[in-house]
Order: sequence, then C-alpha cells, then structure tokens
Amino acid sequence: MKCTNSPINKIKYNNMNLYVKRDDLLSKEFSGNKARKFYYFLKQDFKNINKIISYGSPQANSLYSFSQLAKLKDVKLDFYVNHISSYLKENPQGNYAHALKLAANIIEVDADNIQDFIEDKILPNEKNAIFIEEGGRVKEAEYGIKILADEILLWAEDNNIKDTKKLKIILPSGTGTTSLFLQKNLKYEVLTCSCVGDDEYLKFQFNKLDKNISNHPTIMPKRKKYHFGKLYKEFYLKYLLLKKDIEFDLLYDPLGFLCFDDYLEKNHDNDCSYLYIHQGGIIGNESMLPRYERKYKDI
Repeated sequence: MKCTNSPINKIKYNNMNLYVKRDDLLSKEFSGNKARKFYYFLKQDFKNINKIISYGSPQANSLYSFSQLAKLKDVKLDFYVNHISSYLKENPQGNYAHALKLAANIIEVDADNIQDFIEDKILPNEKNAIFIEEGGRVKEAEYGIKILADEILLWAEDNNIKDTKKLKIILPSGTGTTSLFLQKNLKYEVLTCSCVGDDEYLKFQFNKLDKNISNHPTIMPKRKKYHFGKLYKEFYLKYLLLKKDIEFDLLYDPLGFLCFDDYLEKNHDNDCSYLYIHQGGIIGNESMLPRYERKYKDI
C-alpha cells in the first residue's frame, strides 16, 4: 500500500474556493492522518515483532488504524483503555466494533496514567513488542507526514503558487503531531486549533515533539471552551452543511471549520488559496451521528 497521492477536491465554502486534500481516500484499509502517522511502521520490517501496544479511547480513530496496521503486519494488537461503557460492550459500534472485527485485544485497566502503567507493568514483560504512544504522537510520524507535505508542495508548484503567503493549510489537531510535522516540512503557514484540551495543552504537545517554535503551527482561537466528545448543535449544523459536498468527521472537523470561519472574518485574503486537510475519521461517525440525530432530531 502506498501512502501517497490523495486527490484534492475544490468546493465552494463561504463564497470562496476551498481546496480539500482527501486523505480520507488514501485507501480503504488505511487512510486519514493515522495512515500518514503510522506509515513509518508500515514500511518497517517486523521480523522480530509480534505485537503492537498502544492506548487511548475505545472509540479512538487510532484504535481502528492500529488494528489495520496490526493486520497488515500480521501481528497482534494490545490496546489499553481506562473504561469501556456497558452500552458499548453490548452494542459494539464505530471504531470499537471495527477493531474487534480485526481481532484487536482491547484491555481495560484501572490506572491514573495508562502510559506509565504500560511502561512500568507491561513493556518489561514484552520482549518482541513495539509501543506507540496515544494517537501516534511519536517522532517516527514525521516520515509519512513529510510525504504529505511533499504532495502539497508539488500541488502548489503545479498551481503556480510561489508566494509563501498565498497558500495556507488548515487542519484541526488532537495531539498536534500532524500539524506540527506539516509546518516543519512546509514553507506555507499551517493553521490549526486545539480539539483535545485547551491551546496551552496543544502547545505542550508541540514542545514534546519539537521545542523549535518556528516549527509550531499557528493556533486559531476558539470562540468558547468545548469539551472533547460532547455534542454541540453548531458542530452538527456544520457537519450537515459540509456533507452536501464532502462528509467530514464529527469530532474534529466541525470545530476546525468553525475556527477557520472566525479566522477568515479577520484575515481573509482574496488572493490567498486555502487547503484543508481531510484527516479521515469517518468510521467514528457511525457512533457519533446517531447520538446527534437523537439529541437534535428537529434539525
């Protein structure tokens, strides 16, 4: 499988042309930003590796992607979580359901810090396992993200965008890994927003990967505090509007576009092109969308 050449679509958004890099279409099995982050591991020889170990939420996009990676590399996956609700256990759906179908071993642990638990209690007993931090927040992620950056540079060259101020890249951030390594490998400004935690938390994540602030993306401010995973009417309305052209995920992209809207109000340049990175995550909509439909059934 090649992690390259995802198409770029043009849609009308806020009365302007918006270009969308469709990383959700990279491949059926392995797509989105996780395909870019994990591409390094996909290309490595797993001759002496029999297991991937990671952790996160039972509905995390990374759980499904780790499951696919384990399948492609013919190894096991142990994925640690704090809690799986009884409802989800009895009604598997979304990333959790797809990961179970791929034989992921999803393990509940009672630990304040799962990473410390894994490093202290699990890894010393695993001699042939590879440990990848939550969401792919590792330096190896730069390998695949640089390929994405190179594709963007080639597209900009083909479209004769030479002025570095005339193209801006937009994407929401969880750990900030994708946006940081994009900024590091691009001459154009990368705009992002914090979806998990506040802006200070996102800056902390940036610094864990690279302390050189010149490689840090620009963080677009949020109009109010949002709690990750909570249902917001404005998120649902934004999703429905976007879905007329392209389906985006319900966890990250609505907030990404809302922050982009606010940015455009203050900074829009008619001569500037804007490229939004579609990072996948659509499988998560299988569980999120019914929740929105129940809560906002009158929309």
